[in-house]
Amino acid sequence: MHPLHRETHLIQRIGWLRAAVLGANDGIISTASLMVGVAAASTAAGEVLVAGIAGLVAGAMSMAAGEYVSVNSQADTENADLERERRELAEQPEAELDELTQIYVDRGVEPALARQVAQQMMAKDAFATHARDELGLSEHVVARPIQAALTSAVTFAVGAALPLLIAIAAPVGWTASAVSGGSLVGLAILGALGARAGGASAFKPTVRVTFWGAFAMAVTAVIGSLVGHAV
Repeated sequence: MHPLHRETHLIQRIGWLRAAVLGANDGIISTASLMVGVAAASTAAGEVLVAGIAGLVAGAMSMAAGEYVSVNSQADTENADLERERRELAEQPEAELDELTQIYVDRGVEPALARQVAQQMMAKDAFATHARDELGLSEHVVARPIQAALTSAVTFAVGAALPLLIAIAAPVGWTASAVSGGSLVGLAILGALGARAGGASAFKPTVRVTFWGAFAMAVTAVIGSLVGHAV
């Protein structure tokens, strides 16, 4: 007899992976774009660094607050649906049994067998069964506001640190070019690592994140240059 085969699925990473990739990506793009925009408007290296530090702190706090609020909203919706399901199971158990049976039938199970499976599943844990099979909610996809907020804040700060370090090390007069080039390399690496962590092909995510990062920096540089000359 073969030993029990256990699998670890990559979708279990989706909660923290989405927040981590989003945070680091935003950290690099927004901070690099801000610094490039300021560099296009001013030649003072100190102003560029101040802008970068301010962008890092403000961006990390914004990401944490935004993720916490948005994921909490998702959690509120999930909890409302779960509470309604709990109430319906208490008040209309037969209707819920019929509903679960139909779900299995729609998935390709023969009606008689679907009824038997639904009865056995509800006998074991009716609430968990309906949460999973009717609402599509399970442990690895449920909303976790605090996890999302902390992950986004930390990864944003880590991402934002890259253009700052490049600006500090860049020769005088080369800040904008160095920050742009180094940040694009960082974005390409981030795209590849995020794809690898999620088990996907690295090519498309890498091209996608690099392209939009370059676009954001180019637009900010043009606007910064125009504003700098205007004032």
